[in-house]
Amino acid sequence: MEWIYLTMVVLLGLLAIFDLWVGVSNDAVNFLNGAVGAKAAKFKTVIAIAAAGVFFGCALSDGMMDIARHGIFNPQYFTFHEVMIIFVAVMITDIVLLNIFNSFGMPTSTTVSLVFEMLGAAFALSVVKMIGEGGLPFSEYLNTAKALEVILGIFFSVPIAFIFGALVQYLARILFTFNIHKGLGLKIGIFGGIAITSIVYFMLFKGLKHLAFMTPDMKAFVNDNVLLILGICFVVFSLLMQVLHWCKVNVFRVVVLVGTFALATAFAGNDLVNFIGVPLAGLSSFTDFTNSGVADPNAFMMTSLLESASTPLVYLVIAGVIMVVALATSKKAHTVLKTSIDLSSKNEGDEMFGSSRTARSMVRWSNSLGNAIVKIIPERTLRYIDSRFVAPEVQDNTVAYDLLRASVNLVMASLLIALGTSFKLPLSTTFVTFMVAMGTSLADRAWTRESAVFRITGVITVIGGWFITAGVAFAAGSLVAALMNYGGWVVVFALIAVGLYTLFQSHMGNAKEKDMQEGDLLFQEILKTYDREAVLPMLERHIGICSSELVFRYANCLRESTDGLFTENLRTLRKTTRLISLTKREIKNLRRREAICLRRVEPSIAVRLSTDFHLVHNSLRQILYGLLRLTEPALDHVDNNFTPIGKDDMQRYVSLRLRVIKAMEEVATNLRLLNFADNDKFRLTFEQIREDLRTFRHEVLVNMQSDGTNLSTLTLLLHVIQETEQICAEMTDLSHFTVRLDQTSHLIK
Repeated sequence: MEWIYLTMVVLLGLLAIFDLWVGVSNDAVNFLNGAVGAKAAKFKTVIAIAAAGVFFGCALSDGMMDIARHGIFNPQYFTFHEVMIIFVAVMITDIVLLNIFNSFGMPTSTTVSLVFEMLGAAFALSVVKMIGEGGLPFSEYLNTAKALEVILGIFFSVPIAFIFGALVQYLARILFTFNIHKGLGLKIGIFGGIAITSIVYFMLFKGLKHLAFMTPDMKAFVNDNVLLILGICFVVFSLLMQVLHWCKVNVFRVVVLVGTFALATAFAGNDLVNFIGVPLAGLSSFTDFTNSGVADPNAFMMTSLLESASTPLVYLVIAGVIMVVALATSKKAHTVLKTSIDLSSKNEGDEMFGSSRTARSMVRWSNSLGNAIVKIIPERTLRYIDSRFVAPEVQDNTVAYDLLRASVNLVMASLLIALGTSFKLPLSTTFVTFMVAMGTSLADRAWTRESAVFRITGVITVIGGWFITAGVAFAAGSLVAALMNYGGWVVVFALIAVGLYTLFQSHMGNAKEKDMQEGDLLFQEILKTYDREAVLPMLERHIGICSSELVFRYANCLRESTDGLFTENLRTLRKTTRLISLTKREIKNLRRREAICLRRVEPSIAVRLSTDFHLVHNSLRQILYGLLRLTEPALDHVDNNFTPIGKDDMQRYVSLRLRVIKAMEEVATNLRLLNFADNDKFRLTFEQIREDLRTFRHEVLVNMQSDGTNLSTLTLLLHVIQETEQICAEMTDLSHFTVRLDQTSHLIK
């Protein structure tokens, strides 16, 4: 029987490797936000600094391993077999759940997932034990006090991180303004001294008790002389930062890079337990069981897990290596990083999230509150504050925010996380770093009236995802543990296989995807371009690529919606309706994105291009509305099981539809190639199709007057023909407007 549990321990180790990779792709990447967003150094340099922090943090993480051993449940009331079921259920659920969030580019929390998965798995087995054995209440099986403490620590970190981030950034901006390279005087040395001293205090002194070379006398000396040591550090680091400033070294850059190291250390010290704590607890349990001499795994109680963990350094080093490699190579990590940076960026750009009712209400409430506060503050004070927030006219659009905000992000996040670590509270690195970044971006006035509603929607979406993580993790952990307990070894290994297969398939699919769509790459290049003359051909290319993609999608939606109608396939119609609704939001964002690009062209040229530019987008929008008007009644018709359209009418329409789709796809291909030579031919083609559709429409109208015909079905057919005819008309206009836009561009060139 031991070989089965040994196999489970080995599988736990393999799952730990996957969990390290998947978890770092989502969670640990957040400590790169400051350095990457402000471009404090080359990406490879940032990774190297973060790697050093991770390895240092690994040496401090040993004490946190107790959370996995006895922080959530009381192991003395569980047998060895039950504990192994809990651990395996947690690991399987964790890698699948985190991988799903990574695939959507949404930052979630490994801490939240671990805590609630373990709570769910332990809850399920506690219910089983209470049903089978009776007697003990939940409070005996579950460490409810510690679990509540951990949960409150995690979720209270959200408002605390946001408030402190906003407050410190507001004061820092008033102190330094946006011109952080001039007139710094002695305050830069003091700022650097406070920042570095804070980092040293929380990252070094709070973690010293975990280092092997620290004797009890040394620890006692540090604890008794904290204020003296901090005072000396402040003086030394303030002088050092001031000297570096006089030597033309950018102190903010130093703080950002040191803060990156500090936050990486805090991450490893605080979150490493989320990745390897459970497998190591499983290994420890197996060792204790085999050394006990007890033959029955259902008779050996895991009282030994009440003791504190003693993790061999080799495991911590291996974990550190895997985390660093994942940071440097994981594409999903970079996707999640982009989400956080975009939501806090000072630049106008491609807003990832739409507008929600909650966000709109919050913006209106904030504006009302702001107006009320403005009336109280003296006008002279308001003018002074506003003068400190005036951004320079020439800005580097390749960075999301400046080094001052990046330094505040990193210092505040590292302090808060290190404080949690010192109290053995597994605060969520994701929660803290993300909310600090959101708070500083709000205080820094990076959210304008035009972008605030989108940014707030994004923040609400991410936070909502965190709470969903908690609920899903608890439910999934409970379900998996229950299935394993009642299903036996076959179910245990089947669920492990399912988890690994899901992860493998996700990585295989991800390898086939492009990092970014071609249009997105062009948009980023346009934002980084300072040469106004170079923007015009890039913008023209962007319009061609994105318009082509939309027309291809429209052609497919027309095919799918009418096929779904004729075959009475409700699933196809619903899927097409959702795709059209999603496209509606995308095209709105595309128009805004290209309008931003148009502002980067010479103003006189932009004015000449604006009319045709907006007419192109109007045509694209009208085609979308036509598809929506076509699909919704078709969905309603099929959903109500009304009489289907007759075979003869269906075949006649399909023959016309094929001509429409073929012409649309040819137009889309030429748009991508910026080849407008055939546009006159396309306009003639669409006119001929419209004429044939008008003839068909007239025949349907005649048939509607005959007795015995189904008015509901013919009315729907008439509606489909009319909307298809209107789509052809808009495609004709699109061909015309793109030619005019191209001609105007060439005349300007």
